Amino acid sequence: MKITIAIDGYSSTGKSTVAKQLADWLEYIYVDTGAMYRAVTLYAMREGLISDGFFDKESLIKKLDEVEITFVKNSSTGKADVCLNGENVESYIRTLEVSSFVSPIATVSEVRAKLVEQQQRMGEAKGIVMDGRDIGTVVFPNAELKIFMTASAEERAKRRYNELLERGDAVTYESVLSNVIERDTIDTTREDSPLVKAADAIEIDNTETNVEDQFHTILQLAKDRIAKRI
Repeated sequence: MKITIAIDGYSSTGKSTVAKQLADWLEYIYVDTGAMYRAVTLYAMREGLISDGFFDKESLIKKLDEVEITFVKNSSTGKADVCLNGENVESYIRTLEVSSFVSPIATVSEVRAKLVEQQQRMGEAKGIVMDGRDIGTVVFPNAELKIFMTASAEERAKRRYNELLERGDAVTYESVLSNVIERDTIDTTREDSPLVKAADAIEIDNTETNVEDQFHTILQLAKDRIAKRI
């Protein structure tokens, strides 16, 4: 029997990394919901609807029907890349600029409703690993396994900073840390589906945990839940 695995938590806690690992090992479908919100953010930026100190929320809401988000398997990496209206935008959505606007976009109830509907359809057949901010509380409140990931803001900023440097982005640690703290504030205080730990979620603080140990811990939790379903 297959189960639904919901992984929530703060930005740059490695949710996507462990979700991909689990999906690969279990042969489940992996869905990166953060990429979906990033794709909407990129759309808004390209349409001139959001910039520093400016956000035309009403125009974005009116244009949501023009936004189609899909996933396509990357033949080189074997992973799923996100597409915006048929264009592979995987590399564009991972920039610090998109990161700086994604939280305001995610506060828009109409955006969340559109994406949650798509996410729930994806998970109807179970056998899915999904990560984000409200998967265990809103998208899949009945998920058999819920994980909530956290780490110190400083450690998360360091990880994100190194990731951006490896991509060749010209950023400073201070700007990345500021972005992490700002996103935490917006994510946890928004009125619609704020980032909170589900009552039945298992919290994992990976400030000082390596990726391999974390994976095996969560994999064992998944195996336990699957065994209970058989």
